[in-house]
Amino acid sequence: MSGKRSLLYKYLENRYANTVILTFAEIEDILGFALPDPARVFREWWTNADSNAPETGYAQSWIQAHRTATPNLQAQTVVFERVQH
Repeated sequence: MSGKRSLLYKYLENRYANTVILTFAEIEDILGFALPDPARVFREWWTNADSNAPETGYAQSWIQAHRTATPNLQAQTVVFERVQH
C-alpha cells in the first residue's frame, strides 16, 4: 500500500484490537486531509469494495489491513473489525 491513504492502512494494521472505532475526525487526523463528501452521506462508500468504484483506494486501506468497515453516519464513526481467517 502506498500513497496518502497508506497512513490509515498502517494505523489499522498496527492495532492489536480486533475492533477499532474511529470518528470521522480521527480518520481525517490520521490521513492528514478531509474525507470526501460521499463518505459522510453514503453508507455504501464504506462498504462497497468494488474496484471500479471511484476512490477505491480508501477501501483498500482497510481491506489490506484485514478489516471491514461499518459506518454510523449519524454518529460520524466507523467500526473497523478484523476479518478472521
